[in-house]
Amino acid sequence: MNRHVLVPVDGSPKSRAGLEHALTTYPDAEITVLHVMAPYDRWGPEDPPLPTPAAEAWFERAQERATTLLDECRALAAEHGREVTTAVEVGEAWRTIVDYTRAHDVDHVVMGSHGRPDDATVALGSVAETVARRSPVIVSIVR
Repeated sequence: MNRHVLVPVDGSPKSRAGLEHALTTYPDAEITVLHVMAPYDRWGPEDPPLPTPAAEAWFERAQERATTLLDECRALAAEHGREVTTAVEVGEAWRTIVDYTRAHDVDHVVMGSHGRPDDATVALGSVAETVARRSPVIVSIVR
């Protein structure tokens, strides 16, 4: 039995499928929906940070997107007669998901296979693969 299920979401159809799977498969579990705002793609430690106005504009847009996305997740949960806890973190997606799992007593991670459009030919995205390899708990990947 899963007490606390973490569902990372990025707004893709696969992440929605992951949330639907968690809602229907684990009716007694606490479900936390996590959105990670990634302020960089592949910055290295030697790369300079964004200038302050650009960083502030990015953060504001990312927060608006996160709010909209998590509102949609709460509405989906309500359609299933459920409530979910939501969280927003900033960082590298896979690392933030794994760290959140460790820090919040998560028993199971349920996530979509990738964040690309449904017609993408990739079977498993890099974030899902890395979370599956590094997570301290069971990870279910929904396709």
